[in-house]
Amino acid sequence: MQLPIPSLSEGCSQDLRLESTLQELPLYDFQVDISCLGIELAQVFEKYPLLPGAILAEQDQFVGSISRSRLLEYLLHPHGLELFLNKPLRVLYSYARTEMLVLPESTPIVEAARFALRREPALLGEPIIVQSDANRYYLLNIHELNIAYWQIRGIETQVKFEQIQAQMIQNEKMASLGRLVDGVAHEILDPVGFIWGNIAYVSNYSQALLKVLSAYEKYLDKTPPEIEKLKQEIELDFLKEDLPQAIASIRTGAERLKKLVISLQNFCHLDEVYPKPADIHSCIDGVLLLLNSRLTGEIEIVKNYGHLPPVTCYIGQLSQVFVNILTNAIDALINQSINRKFAREFREAGMTFLPPTKTHKPRIEISTQVCSFSATQSKQPYTRAVLIRIADNGPGISPEKQRQILNSFSTEKRVEKETSLAVSYWIVTAKHGGKFEMHSTPGAGTEFEIFLPLV
Repeated sequence: MQLPIPSLSEGCSQDLRLESTLQELPLYDFQVDISCLGIELAQVFEKYPLLPGAILAEQDQFVGSISRSRLLEYLLHPHGLELFLNKPLRVLYSYARTEMLVLPESTPIVEAARFALRREPALLGEPIIVQSDANRYYLLNIHELNIAYWQIRGIETQVKFEQIQAQMIQNEKMASLGRLVDGVAHEILDPVGFIWGNIAYVSNYSQALLKVLSAYEKYLDKTPPEIEKLKQEIELDFLKEDLPQAIASIRTGAERLKKLVISLQNFCHLDEVYPKPADIHSCIDGVLLLLNSRLTGEIEIVKNYGHLPPVTCYIGQLSQVFVNILTNAIDALINQSINRKFAREFREAGMTFLPPTKTHKPRIEISTQVCSFSATQSKQPYTRAVLIRIADNGPGISPEKQRQILNSFSTEKRVEKETSLAVSYWIVTAKHGGKFEMHSTPGAGTEFEIFLPLV
């Protein structure tokens, strides 16, 4: 029987990526019928010294495989040549049958290498069988897999190094930006302080001048025509009513600007080496003030603040946690409102195939309280802690997305892809020894719980 000529796919080992699969490696296509003689296969191995083995089939149905090393091992046994050389491969395979590693061609190279390394020591040199989508079987030399695996590990190391470098640059940039914003906020506070400090005097002076003017009008029998004309031109009656309101508006604007700048300073403040006592409610209110431009009139903020003592913490980092959670909640509520608006417009346009949706006012509820806290790192089973709950009535998070978020909390995943919620988890758990929990039901909103131990 004439055996087929082995062929080797070229692969693309020069363009390997972290997500490269087995189909990108050189694969041997060499399938022989199990009824062929052992000497015929040995001759093929002698002619093609790099061929790692052969796929065995019976009536074009996959049976197994036999490697070059396994064939030579049995032929070198005492009486091996007499037993196997001129006998069908079926006989040899019945003796040499070993555990095979069969993997789909879509298997990532890194994962395939891990499977190969878990085999018994005697099987580490055996080739891997790669199954294609067309139900064809190919052989992969284990050395090709190892070379590709270490190439990818090198790429992975380089990518992580570049990510760390980029993160260091980003951290330095954000630190510089924080110092810059803190300086700008300080410069803004000076003129605001001038306005705020003098607004009381301006109010008193204006009231005194109006009183003097009223006294003149009371005791002056006849007003000269020139003054009457001037009073009409400046609308004196309206001026008397509007001047206190204008001063009150200036006072309100200066107060809001002062609060905004102080909130910006607190948010950009670089925390000290040691944590300090801080007012959590002021921190949350400052973050809400910074996000006020994104809080449209449709989103309702409900605050259920309890009586909290000062919490020893890194207040700047906690501000970042609150920004991350509230930003995600605002994005979810805005997207939900937009989708409902489009659905309503489509139904009004006659597209009745869209089912009606229940509408409710978008809401973010923030509640705080002192509670008991199970701290694994504490010697005591329970300790007092501050609990901050931030919940929205948005669309919620799908179970698959929840699994991805929870997986991102691990150190390895956070290094690969640093998300805002993963950073928040690290700040709460690693920096403050607390707990960061997420609860979400699709269609019923999302709730985050932050436990901060009280020292």
